[in-house]
Amino acid sequence: MAAQIQSALTILRRKQVEARIGLSRSSIYARLRQNPKRPGDYDPTFPKPISVGAKSVGWIESEITDWINNRIEESRQPKQRKGGRT
Repeated sequence: MAAQIQSALTILRRKQVEARIGLSRSSIYARLRQNPKRPGDYDPTFPKPISVGAKSVGWIESEITDWINNRIEESRQPKQRKGGRT
């Protein structure tokens, strides 16, 4: 029943995520954890990995795609300047 409701999911491994989003391994993991020394690296919107084995993780492809699309939308928005002007 659940298989009928949900379309086929694809799990991307870390190397595939790196290639897809253009970030290194350390940058990907920096987006997942808050670090007081580098607070700008943390991104609460970055998709969380899922466990696919004892010592391996992957990311759901649709979540990575959605994150990329959101980043594109954010970059296309006009920036607000001080004083409320664009």
